[in-house]
Amino acid sequence: MSDVKASDVKEAPKTLDAAGIQAYLDGSPCIAFSGLTVTSVDHDKQELTMRCPMRPEFERRAGTKQWHGGPLAFVIDTVGDFAVGMMVGRGLPTMNFRVDYLRPAIDTDLIVVAKVRRLGKTVGIADVDVFNEAGALLAIGRAAYATQ
Repeated sequence: MSDVKASDVKEAPKTLDAAGIQAYLDGSPCIAFSGLTVTSVDHDKQELTMRCPMRPEFERRAGTKQWHGGPLAFVIDTVGDFAVGMMVGRGLPTMNFRVDYLRPAIDTDLIVVAKVRRLGKTVGIADVDVFNEAGALLAIGRAAYATQ
């Protein structure tokens, strides 16, 4: 008979599936307003894909259909957060965040793909690529999230 204590047994980390992530998104008034929807979850690849529709409220200038950089950054941070969060079972606070805008996002929904680069005990890091509907890369981001 072994002397294994309950404290010695490590529970498998809880993860979020697409429905769980979508429930978190829909439960936040800010995120729900954005219209973000989960399109793909791959725990093995640690990759999450979401779609965000263009809204007039996201325009840089009224009538231009050009995305303002602020909503783009918000989307990058949110999708990166849930890419790491899907691996630990919850949304996480952002520790650091950066974005590089490569070309304007005009008259398009955003296709956002986040890949977990590091999943540590205290910090998780995600890289995020933002594409237009034609597949052109519009922006890239990287963020660190507190996993503890």
